[in-house]
Amino acid sequence: MARKPVRAAIGDVWITCQVCRGDLFRERHVMLNSVGLEFLKLAWADETARGLICWQCGYVHLFVNKDIKFYRAGK
Repeated sequence: MARKPVRAAIGDVWITCQVCRGDLFRERHVMLNSVGLEFLKLAWADETARGLICWQCGYVHLFVNKDIKFYRAGK
């Protein structure tokens, strides 16, 4: 089952897709793994980002900004 689409904003700036200008996304957490920590079996300590996958074209946008807010979108 597909997740429900969301809209996202940082402050009062709404995020749109860099490729197709769509404004609906699937949201997920993404690990930003480094080779060093992978080698030492410490990948769990790597930084995470929020991934926004464009609902229309599938382009993946990554954000490490903690101020990003998500809003449910009806579809």
